[in-house]
Amino acid sequence: MAVRLLIVVLLISLVSLTHASDPAPLQDFCVAVKDDEAKVFVNGKICKDPNMVSADDFFFPGLNMLGNTSNPLGSKVTPVNVNQLPGLNTLGISLVRIDYAPYGLNPPHTHPRGTEVIVVVEGTLYVGFVTSNPADPNMKNKLFTKTLHPGDVFVFPEGLIHFQFNVGKTNAIVFAGLSSQNPGVITIANAVFGSDPPINLDVLTKAFQVDANVIKYLQGQFWWNID
Repeated sequence: MAVRLLIVVLLISLVSLTHASDPAPLQDFCVAVKDDEAKVFVNGKICKDPNMVSADDFFFPGLNMLGNTSNPLGSKVTPVNVNQLPGLNTLGISLVRIDYAPYGLNPPHTHPRGTEVIVVVEGTLYVGFVTSNPADPNMKNKLFTKTLHPGDVFVFPEGLIHFQFNVGKTNAIVFAGLSSQNPGVITIANAVFGSDPPINLDVLTKAFQVDANVIKYLQGQFWWNID
């Protein structure tokens, strides 16, 4: 456990030394007020009265607990961003723990507001990301992949589609730091085929160059969010 905690501390330190996506703070701290208690809406969170701030605003317990991977994807993300830890407001960092059952998947997704760096604590993961569209229309988006083992670190650049897949026969665990208090998540399949209301059938049929029945089938599936 001491090794895991050391890894997490190191991970947070590395992220904090990078240029974060979020604006720099203008005071020592700005503990977030819950959205349902706020009287105004701003880009981020409004600040709690400093005289009402306590140590609990900077504390989150439980990352030592296993995530429940009993779902179709076999993975569970436990986020620690500004919504769980209000003291992160304006600090430009957040953290997640990800658990994977054997052959569990964190499916292709993006973080529109943050770079992600992961460190493997247990298991063997096949990970990768895909570049944005190249300037040359004759070139394809490039895929970068790596098989990771305990102690290995990998970074996913901000906004790029990426994934992690447990290729081992045992459970896997990673911790990840992100360069935003609220990096956001867009799971590609969920967004394209599971939006509410659904994207127009003609749009998706044209975009994917497949029969309309294929799109109808995909839109009829239950798209699982892992966090």
